[in-house]
Amino acid sequence: MTSSDALREQAPQRVNTVVLGAGQAGLATSYWLTRHGVEHVVLEKRDALGGAWQGRWDSFYLNTPNFLFRLPDLTYDGPEPDAFLPRDAVIDLFRDYAQRIAAPVLLGTEATRIARADGQFSVETNGGWFAAENVVLANGAFQRPRIPSASSNIPRHVHQLHSQDYRNPQQLPEGAVLVVGTGQSGGQITEDLLAGGRTVHLSVSSCPEAPRRYRGQDILHWILQINLHGPEHGLNGFRVENLPSPAGRFMCNPLVSGHGGGHSVHLRELGRRGVQLHGRFEGADDGVLAFSDDLTERLAMVEAGFGQRLKAMTDAYIEKAGIDAPAAEPVPVDQWLPGESGARLDLDAENIGTVIWSTGYGLDFSFLDIPVLDEWNYPRHTAGVTEVPGLYAVGLPWLTRQASATLGLVGDDAKYVVEHIAGRGT
Repeated sequence: MTSSDALREQAPQRVNTVVLGAGQAGLATSYWLTRHGVEHVVLEKRDALGGAWQGRWDSFYLNTPNFLFRLPDLTYDGPEPDAFLPRDAVIDLFRDYAQRIAAPVLLGTEATRIARADGQFSVETNGGWFAAENVVLANGAFQRPRIPSASSNIPRHVHQLHSQDYRNPQQLPEGAVLVVGTGQSGGQITEDLLAGGRTVHLSVSSCPEAPRRYRGQDILHWILQINLHGPEHGLNGFRVENLPSPAGRFMCNPLVSGHGGGHSVHLRELGRRGVQLHGRFEGADDGVLAFSDDLTERLAMVEAGFGQRLKAMTDAYIEKAGIDAPAAEPVPVDQWLPGESGARLDLDAENIGTVIWSTGYGLDFSFLDIPVLDEWNYPRHTAGVTEVPGLYAVGLPWLTRQASATLGLVGDDAKYVVEHIAGRGT
């Protein structure tokens, strides 16, 4: 008898709606379900509340300023709207929020299989199963750490870990550290390692740099406003239907940090501070790593990314909305160039004892026994309502807009989905 068969012999717990995940998306969904009087449970595989923020390093700060808190019944109205919360304060905030909204969370409960039969959903977990009319996928986009398969070619004496398992420089073996990837995590972890006195090598990806502040506001102020009000002024570039390709749903966020009051992360500046920069990671052979031989061009591309899209969108929004904003400050020309790093790196010769893979995450809906995923492993949906009646998604990147997964907009998407659920029950 399989474990699934054993579960099926148990009587199911019947509930109208099952929400997967007790992060910001799941809690926002729970808030609106309660407001609409919809019976539900929230399944959280972790043993404690706090969502994926519990998997961040010790010195982590939110990249989003306080003013971006727009969860239902949780908005910031304090004296520091442009400040940033440290990791533990974020975790505490979400724990308090879950308690305040009386979210019916079941901790340590992981969905292992979800199927549909006879007009309802069977939700199997590690502790029993549910029969539900609706299921909301709110387990987020940070589920499956991505690590290149070539990592298996790195010698075993070199310590390897994904960014989600990094906490501080002291946890790592002695020696230099190679960070692979320059998204927000890669840039910030590199800064943390430098502060800890480590020698750092950094493999540069294609994520764009951006100013922390632009035209008098934090850059995320403009991103939020364009998401919320851009269409009113004919600016639809941040709407999901205007993405040039489905792959755009997974594009990098701007390379900024909330640490130290918030700042931009500039790769050339990291190089000046002693970080050895390399091109994109391409493979490994017995302790010798290969990188693309285009570092100079890659740095120029990273720096140009802001001007090609976000700067143009922001300037257009300010003009069309008639906002009295300061003129853009001229960008200093940075002509620093890295030395000859070469396209190959011998880990032992450079005394590199650790490789940190800051290579992002993949979506993980492996528990879904329902044919609803596209070629990108993303649920086929419209505004969070999938093509399978009763199955919904909240908190995914570009669900409806560029910032759908953020604290600023996830509550809006959750409200829409819950209104759809409540309408099904009438």
